[in-house]
Amino acid sequence: NLFPKVLPEFFSSVTFFQGDGGVGTIKQFNFTPANKDFSYAKERVDEIDEDKMVYKYTTIDGGPLGKKLSALNCELKFVTRKEGGCVVIWICNYETLPGAQLDEGRAQEIKEHSGAMFKKIEQYLLSNPNLYC
Repeated sequence: NLFPKVLPEFFSSVTFFQGDGGVGTIKQFNFTPANKDFSYAKERVDEIDEDKMVYKYTTIDGGPLGKKLSALNCELKFVTRKEGGCVVIWICNYETLPGAQLDEGRAQEIKEHSGAMFKKIEQYLLSNPNLYC
């Protein structure tokens, strides 16, 4: 429940339907009205590789599915920086619904917003290093 704690303006809650956070876990992120695009996104954890610092998931319900996309899976990779810290690489593969048009301007907004959310989470974790170890 890190997201609602750190970003209560965007996440109202996280509901776990299956699992404990590991591979196979199914969880639903419930958004506040600040998210004008959708009210929730249900995701399945597909892979966690702690050695390579990779996390993969598939959106299985809600979110952009059924509106503009028919499939969405993503990979988060945390790459260590020489000067300390890390860089997050977020790669998403998707299939659009027939006739759906993706707005590149909106995609850029989402990218910038997501980056700001990662920064806020990073600040929280650095300020509270013992909470999620």
